[in-house]
Amino acid sequence: MNEKAELKQEMGLLDATSLVIGSVIGSGIFMTTGFIIGFVKSPGLVLLVWVLGGLITLTGALSFAELAGMFPKAGGQFIYLKEAYGDWSGFLFGWAFFWVIMCGGIAALAVGFAEYMGYFFPSLSNQAVILKIEVAGLPYSLSVGQFVAVGSIFVLSAVNYFGIKSGILVQNVFVFMRIASIAVIVILGWIIGRKSGMVNWSSFFETSGTFEWKSLGLALFAVLWTYDGWYAVNCTAGEVKKPEKTIPLSLMLGTGAVVLIYLLVNSVYLAALPVETMSDVARVGELAATALFGQQAASLIAGAITIAIFGCLAATILYGPRVYYAMADAGLFFRSMIFIHPRYRVPTRAILWQGVWASILCLSGTYQTLYEYVVFALVLFFAATGAAVFVLRFRKPDHSRPYKTWGYPVVPLVFVIINLMVFLNSLYSQPRESFIGLLIILAGVPAFLYWQNKLHKTHRNNVK
Repeated sequence: MNEKAELKQEMGLLDATSLVIGSVIGSGIFMTTGFIIGFVKSPGLVLLVWVLGGLITLTGALSFAELAGMFPKAGGQFIYLKEAYGDWSGFLFGWAFFWVIMCGGIAALAVGFAEYMGYFFPSLSNQAVILKIEVAGLPYSLSVGQFVAVGSIFVLSAVNYFGIKSGILVQNVFVFMRIASIAVIVILGWIIGRKSGMVNWSSFFETSGTFEWKSLGLALFAVLWTYDGWYAVNCTAGEVKKPEKTIPLSLMLGTGAVVLIYLLVNSVYLAALPVETMSDVARVGELAATALFGQQAASLIAGAITIAIFGCLAATILYGPRVYYAMADAGLFFRSMIFIHPRYRVPTRAILWQGVWASILCLSGTYQTLYEYVVFALVLFFAATGAAVFVLRFRKPDHSRPYKTWGYPVVPLVFVIINLMVFLNSLYSQPRESFIGLLIILAGVPAFLYWQNKLHKTHRNNVK
């Protein structure tokens, strides 16, 4: 009888660090700062918010590092929540992760990629509508851009289907391209760019409005989403060499690199233009580049964003299936997703099903609505995972911990409190969306009871 194929440990420290960076840096850094300036009006506060967001992300990375060392296998948060609180908590995370958070995020990235491809090839954009109809009284349109989005998902899923090496190679290449394009913008921006913004320290603390703590909180919320994705390497722990050492180090190196990159980019924005000119501007990267280098620079930024989105899509498609595989391996998800290809040594069926559902969301046009309803719950799962550090130290004090969270208990406590505050703020400011999101997550309860019942039956049959 053939032995069951298993995941192969082929990712080194460079690959793991690259995955952390690649899962975070997408289009956000080119678009978020304008909205942040709308909340906080001085250059100093803009940079402070980015630093605070980076520090909060780092508290999460340090907390997740201990959990990764304890459980160095595929699945990430699903494993940590399951071990800390029981099967139900891990399942509800995985349920929301597959149906909405991950596949909805993939669909959003893919459609965003198509949108920026349309900048260079208008006939391939989301504005190139090929069908307009009404379905059950609701308008529905289908564009060429949606098919481009599905095509990008198909190509990257195929790359990952043929093994972790091919997936990580594409991911590494696009991380290098992103860092290189950002480096060009930063270096040329400071050396030859025409600057009319913060050109000396006297304007660093100038503000065009009054300071409000609420505004600082809203700005911080936007920044935290731009840092999202840093936990990707935890999901792929089963394919990392010496994961108990490599993952903690890659989390710290990767998040540190992202914070530095974000601060450098923002320094160029603030040098390019006065803050009031960039306030609430969606495409702030293009606006700043145009001020620095002239109108032709818009193409440079559009190219950088296209590369960033495609690279982030590549990273996201890579790490997501490892969570579904871990769920299936625990008997709490579709059994087919436990399959590891005997030759390519990756969860090929999980990769395929992720691609199929994300593509359906692309074509349906519902991905953004679903994503907005449920994405707020991510912070609740983050808070629960941060608290798992405390829970597991109490419940499993003798469990091996190759790495212990630096700054314990303050560091994980800060991570938990910040995420709970963001969650409560979401409930207060968006009660309708939050309620619908909670209903979507709670819809997983009957599914959990179904899979748990199957698991118990299988266990009883094995005992007999």
